[in-house]
Amino acid sequence: MWRRIFALMKKEFLALLKNKSSRMVIIGPPVIQLIIFGYAASYDLNQVKYAVYNEDPGAASRELISRFAGSKTFNLVDTLRSQEEIAPLINTKKALMVLHLERDFTKNLLLNRPADIQLIVDGRDSNTALILLGYARSIINRFSMKWAGDHGGKKPPAEIVMRAWFNPTLSSRWFIIPGIVGLLTLVVTLLVTSLSVAREREAGTFDQLLVTPLTPFEILVGKALPGFIIGTAEASFIIFMAAVWFKVPLIGGLLPLYLGIVLFLLSAIGVGLMISSMCVTQQQGLFGAFMFLVPSIILSGFATPIANMPVLLQRLTLINPLRYFLIVLRGVFLQGASVSLLIPQFWPMAVIGIVSLAMAGWLFRHKMY
Repeated sequence: MWRRIFALMKKEFLALLKNKSSRMVIIGPPVIQLIIFGYAASYDLNQVKYAVYNEDPGAASRELISRFAGSKTFNLVDTLRSQEEIAPLINTKKALMVLHLERDFTKNLLLNRPADIQLIVDGRDSNTALILLGYARSIINRFSMKWAGDHGGKKPPAEIVMRAWFNPTLSSRWFIIPGIVGLLTLVVTLLVTSLSVAREREAGTFDQLLVTPLTPFEILVGKALPGFIIGTAEASFIIFMAAVWFKVPLIGGLLPLYLGIVLFLLSAIGVGLMISSMCVTQQQGLFGAFMFLVPSIILSGFATPIANMPVLLQRLTLINPLRYFLIVLRGVFLQGASVSLLIPQFWPMAVIGIVSLAMAGWLFRHKMY
């Protein structure tokens, strides 16, 4: 019995290693995923962009600000002059945190009275916000203990007043569920389209398409429309469940939301049809979809911030449509973002969709003739 099992195992290994496509499937994806998971999947924060709004000219505020400036965790991007400058900075993600010190900060410390420190944090990513607050709290606590020791205080006098914008309760559900809309929409659409042409070839019906009156463009559109309809229905259902069942606030309108869905689906369909046009069997189509899905999810910012990734991987995310769609979803759900505010996310998805659909059309015609 064991001899027969060993012989079967030997035959399977030889069949896999002799086939070039199988070798690529065995070796390529594990290596790519190892690199992506090893470098991109990190909850540590480095070089967090923050701004300072200091109304106090005293020595205590300067000392506290210098502690943030000397930390390897934080990267000062702006020094503000008025309260009105805070909102645009957080809205556009130019800074994740604003350190605000009021006018009487040093005076209150010298009089041994409570001194408020305001940290305004972008709460759209609740996990990042919580980690960021932990780092800031550690710096402030060390400052408070040193100040109390140097000035004869009995307890650290500085207190943190925290307010998270867009997600006041810092609920991770508010951050994760809008992302799931993009994640599941991509999975369903990609699987439907990546198997469409491969299924025809495997079933032996692909040649029958050549004798029909349909042009290659019409066949391509016919293959793309089912994925578009299914993807739209899938996204609509998840959005409904997110707002009604999970109580995630949908602050924005449906126009920017569905404009983002349409552009994202065009990108996903283009990628799926490219994969399907290059595959001969459905199994190859599944492998191709899997090879695209895993890096796409990891490099989208779904679980870990893109800013924490190495520069090379950050540039690689620029060709990932899911990256832009997640910003659209979370912006509409939590921020109430308008169409004009989301234009920087719309046009990359449109470009990716046009390029991928054009390449899918070329591959389809090339395979037909």
